[in-house]
Amino acid sequence: MARGIIIQSLSGFYDVLMGEEVYRCRGRGLFRNKKISPLVGDVVQFDPEQRYLLSVEERSNELIRPPIANIDQAIVVVSAVEPKFNSRLLDRFLVLIEAKMINPVIVISKQDRVTASEDIAKYRRIYEQAGYEVILTDPGNEEALIRVKDLFKSKTTVIAGQSGVGKSTLLNALQSSLFLETGEISRSLGRGKHTTRRVELFSINGGLVADTPGFSSLDFDPVTSVSLAECFPEIREYAPDCKFRGCIHDREPKCAVKQAVEDGNIHEFRYDHYIEFLHEIQNRKPRY
Repeated sequence: MARGIIIQSLSGFYDVLMGEEVYRCRGRGLFRNKKISPLVGDVVQFDPEQRYLLSVEERSNELIRPPIANIDQAIVVVSAVEPKFNSRLLDRFLVLIEAKMINPVIVISKQDRVTASEDIAKYRRIYEQAGYEVILTDPGNEEALIRVKDLFKSKTTVIAGQSGVGKSTLLNALQSSLFLETGEISRSLGRGKHTTRRVELFSINGGLVADTPGFSSLDFDPVTSVSLAECFPEIREYAPDCKFRGCIHDREPKCAVKQAVEDGNIHEFRYDHYIEFLHEIQNRKPRY
């Protein structure tokens, strides 16, 4: 029996990495009987001779879409242009990542296409003030690429973001041997074509990195109206100072979070997104 990590899942077969070797294994029948579905990122016990998975170790976290487990950090890629920078969509990604207790890093791509009228520097300051690391990248910015590459070491990282923002382009720039397919932007829709069709972990700089399919929508299924505030670092910071226990920072009096917004310590658009997401969660229909 040996121990490894699933780096790819294809039609009932699982590629398991152990050291420098990859073993293509099948799942055992007991997985089906116990309704266990091995995921990319799972740490597994397997038989390297018979090429069978034997067991799946307990996960630290998992995502449903894309299906991947045991993630240490998420690099959320948003583009400055084509598609246009979208703070609301970025905040949706950040909430879902924070909800899974995954450390997020923001990468704003396509800096070489930014014109003077597009104030990306302003957004960078706001998100850094909120507590996030923000990296501005373009194909020729070696310093930024080195910083992103350094983040990968000894970690399992998921690359997330809307279609067409340059996730695969970023990974190709970091390790050209990957030859990941990249796509053009649909001019009529302003969004990218889906060029990544499956989840796969690649070895980069001593870590494992997943390029994931792009998304056009993100649901808040794992987030409640109570837990949402925990997914905004700057709200999380001021929430303990609220007058009333259980304050959700909407209509309650003597709310420290609303006061922080008035004082300029929490940026207004971030709070507006929080309220928008809160009402969306409160108004969602139960699923059975």
